[in-house]
Parts: sequence; C-alpha cells; structure tokens
Amino acid sequence: MSEIREVYERSNHTENANSTSHYVLITIAVVIGLAGVFLRFAGTWAFIDLIANILLIIGVIIALKAVFNILK
Repeated sequence: MSEIREVYERSNHTENANSTSHYVLITIAVVIGLAGVFLRFAGTWAFIDLIANILLIIGVIIALKAVFNILK
C-alpha cells in the first residue's frame, strides 16, 4: 500500500513541472532577452548598449527563475 502512495506523490510533483505558467514565464524571458540582443545591434545611441545589457540580464534572471521553479 505504501508503494502506491509513493507513486501517487511522485505523480503530483510532475504536475507542478508541467504547469503552463512556467513555460509562459520562459517565453516572456526569451522575448525580453531577444529584445536586448536586437537593441545591441540596432542603434548607435550611446546608452543603447547599457539598455541592451540590462534587458539581457533581466531575461536571463527570469528564465533561470522559471527553470528553478520547474526543477523544484
């Protein structure tokens, strides 16, 4: 009987990993990161590299947060 309970508890953990909210968050992070990469090559304004780097870092942080939530 305890084996059945263990299998049931493991299946509940996979439901959290397959939640669509994690993948929506990853998609948003990728879009923000791509915006940062696009800005890096798009303009010649003095501070556009700084803005591009900030957007890229924000995208990476959001993506890592989503990945760690999936692994949790």
